[in-house]
Amino acid sequence: MKYTFDILGVSPVLLFFQQQQELIQKSPATGVEYLATPKCTLDGFIHSVEAVTSDRGWDLNEVVAVIINFWMQHSETIYYWKSRLEDAGTENLLIARVANLNGLQQELGFILKKNL
Repeated sequence: MKYTFDILGVSPVLLFFQQQQELIQKSPATGVEYLATPKCTLDGFIHSVEAVTSDRGWDLNEVVAVIINFWMQHSETIYYWKSRLEDAGTENLLIARVANLNGLQQELGFILKKNL
């Protein structure tokens, strides 16, 4: 299975958890998970993905490798989001998405159908 990882932005803590609850209740289960960490660190995202992989049956080593690969290849993006998170203050989280490619395709299809 192939996975993807992207940093999406900064969100207030309460808003992130509220949106997570809405996603659980409204959307079908897909191969997409949203991660949050209070600091822009590789360790923070690896730690947050460990629980997700066991629930989904994902290969933890492959998912971690994708996150590390992203970290190594996108240093400017990481620096940008680290700065935005620091500017936003301590009541905010850095949000990322990890997904298997099939799950991401399903979620995007669901969003497109929903908006038509």
